[in-house]
Amino acid sequence: MKIWKLVSGILSIVLFVFVSFQSCAAGLANSLEENGEISGSAGLIVAVLMLVGGIVSIVTMKIWSGWCLINMILAVVALIAGGKNKAGTQDSI
Repeated sequence: MKIWKLVSGILSIVLFVFVSFQSCAAGLANSLEENGEISGSAGLIVAVLMLVGGIVSIVTMKIWSGWCLINMILAVVALIAGGKNKAGTQDSI
């Protein structure tokens, strides 16, 4: 398990680089198109969380498992909330 913890941490840190570059490109495209989307900013947040997760994975296991549990709960909440918005009700901002 210690080897997988190290491997998953290193993979998360490496993927951080790719996700951050992709998010910067998406943010630049959104900015140039002035379409009001925030996918680039959201991607940067995901990239930072991947970096944090990778570092925590390398450092300790109990914190990593707690972090995964928090991410799972938030993902389920986002899926449920996203499904309700796609059903026809749209927030007006």
